[in-house]
Amino acid sequence: MAALAAAAPQIDASIAQEDYTGAMIALSKLRRPLDDFFDKVFVNDPDFAVRRNRLLLLSQIRAAADRVADFSRIAG
Repeated sequence: MAALAAAAPQIDASIAQEDYTGAMIALSKLRRPLDDFFDKVFVNDPDFAVRRNRLLLLSQIRAAADRVADFSRIAG
């Protein structure tokens, strides 16, 4: 969450300036925190509130990525 909060202003500023390279660079700073998240966190926690918060965080990351590019168009 902290990594997303740190990257979001740069993503927003870059998009506002139509600097999509800058937005991708800002988005790329989430790579390591996301790798760590998936390595260390059980997303589908049995506790509903914990699971909901983790899924909400992932949805916020996806929304940030969707503002930069349509990654669904990448094959593979």
